[in-house]
Amino acid sequence: MLNGIPLEHFVIVSAVLFSAGLFSVLSRKNAIMILIGIELMINAGILNLVVFGAFDKQKNEGQVFALFAIVLAAAGVAVALAIILNVYRQFKTVEPNQVEEMKY
Repeated sequence: MLNGIPLEHFVIVSAVLFSAGLFSVLSRKNAIMILIGIELMINAGILNLVVFGAFDKQKNEGQVFALFAIVLAAAGVAVALAIILNVYRQFKTVEPNQVEEMKY
């Protein structure tokens, strides 16, 4: 137990976060909202890494992996936002369905 909270509660919160992110990715048509859904799913995975690392009394490997995941997620968001801004500049929309062909 982590401060009196059982592991199952953390896993349930993580599953709810992941499900909300998956729903957002599958149901939204806006590229920004899809990106937010992907971030929710990544944060659910990070929460699992931190919690399972905290419940492991010997090592802090979960926290180290979570730190790497946070850095990779931040880099991914920076690249995705740059792509979205360039698509908006060229096509005047952020809806992926309306982008028909990409030019060099």
